[in-house]
Amino acid sequence: MSVLLLATFDTKRDETEYLIAAMEQAGLRVRKCDISLHAEGAQWSPKDKVSGMQRAADRAIAEIAKSALDGPRLVVAMGGGTGGQIALRVLQSLPAMMPKLLVTTLPFDPRYVIADNSIVLVPTIADLCGLNATTRDALDRAAAIAAGLRHSLPPDGDRPLTPSIGVTALGVTGPGTDALRDRLQAQGHEVTVFHANGFGGAAFARWAKIGAFQSVIDYTPHELTRCYVAGVHAEMPGRFTAMGHLPRVVVPGGVNFIGVGEAPLMPDDYHTRPHYAHSPLFTHVQCTEDEIGLCANILGEALAAATAPTRVLIPMGGFSSEDRPGGAIEHPGLRSAFADTLEHHVPVTRLDGHINDTSVAHAAVDALAEITKDI
Repeated sequence: MSVLLLATFDTKRDETEYLIAAMEQAGLRVRKCDISLHAEGAQWSPKDKVSGMQRAADRAIAEIAKSALDGPRLVVAMGGGTGGQIALRVLQSLPAMMPKLLVTTLPFDPRYVIADNSIVLVPTIADLCGLNATTRDALDRAAAIAAGLRHSLPPDGDRPLTPSIGVTALGVTGPGTDALRDRLQAQGHEVTVFHANGFGGAAFARWAKIGAFQSVIDYTPHELTRCYVAGVHAEMPGRFTAMGHLPRVVVPGGVNFIGVGEAPLMPDDYHTRPHYAHSPLFTHVQCTEDEIGLCANILGEALAAATAPTRVLIPMGGFSSEDRPGGAIEHPGLRSAFADTLEHHVPVTRLDGHINDTSVAHAAVDALAEITKDI
């Protein structure tokens, strides 16, 4: 079984040859796939360069597809700024759980493009512009990681994604989702939890599409505010629709605030709203009634279009850890506005408790059992 190497052979020949030798020394058989632009020294316009990058990625994807029957189960890619982005497009096209390794200078924030994929990043620290002690060390490390990944793969094929119950969580809904997970596991269910921080939701949606879930408890659809109001997030157009074919319970954890970066970098408008530092790097800003109404309408339309049974539980005691008496962003009116707007689309059940109360978590488990009892 071979390892497939994606690289820009026309601009990174020395580095590529070094990495191939290092992987072969580690006992790997290497197949090559060239993702070069083939510009031959020409200075392309920005538009031509972007088009060339897409063509290079498309060529590689087609080449891999042709060898599907004897295709690789491990892909290693190497590239600088341009080559790294071409490689990422190819890696994104491959099966989500196929082991993939990207050796790159990382001149961009990788979260946006690897959020829903199993890609291991190996930073080269120095630019991939010739061999030196720093780049040789990075390439040796990449070869060792590739060998470890290769030899850890099961001999009879990739491990299947056993259907489980998909759950979304954040730190601000942690006690609730912990109680939820414990109850489900005590009942014998496998539970897969995704961090709904603007990036984990992309994986949550993709896993729903590829058959990893038997049902879903979207306990923390906080990415409504990330995607449709403001905040940092990966592209995830299917975040609230991809699981429409699955039995689903929804609890509005985290829909009452916008997740942004450090407070000094926030827009001026946010400084006038109730907010607090969730950590040194992240700030939570209270939504307005208009914003939470927008989110309720978007979620409601997605739930109304679902083909599988759904239940919505609204914990009227608070939607997040700081939405409580004395909390930094407490606002009972937002909870009522969300529930009232959502009720125009689908039935809702209002609960007296807080999102982090064990009673709310258990109510979610009971609701899922009710809608799946005949399935």
